[in-house]
Amino acid sequence: MNSSPAMLPHRNLPLLLLQAREHVIAHFRPILQRAGLTEQQWRIIRLLLETGPLEPRQIGEPCRISSPSLAGVLTRMEQMDLIKRARLDRDLRRVSVSLTPRSRALAMRVAPRIEAVYRDIEQRIGAEVCERFYRTLDHLIQAVR
Repeated sequence: MNSSPAMLPHRNLPLLLLQAREHVIAHFRPILQRAGLTEQQWRIIRLLLETGPLEPRQIGEPCRISSPSLAGVLTRMEQMDLIKRARLDRDLRRVSVSLTPRSRALAMRVAPRIEAVYRDIEQRIGAEVCERFYRTLDHLIQAVR
């Protein structure tokens, strides 16, 4: 069944966001691959660099990783000595996830290349457009949450 433009007058926002994501992440993937990291692992490292230790439930949502997947990712990261988990004193059923010195050193090595990609993107679209885009995305996320 064909859809007429009148039936679907809006552009396909989810598809546009996916396409934009893929075009952007394509510039970061080679850096992460050379560092031996997956995109999910980098998202977790980046979040923990910005926030400090978090519980797994506090990692999944902002990193967009489902709880079952997150358990496996964290286990692999712990085996790679990228994170450490520690029981919380106030509730031994809960754990805190933090970065290890190894992951911090890895992030320090990767950061200049990551930042170079951001500078390149900013040069391509302009600093003002880039900043406006960040604000627009923040607004969109809050509005549709």
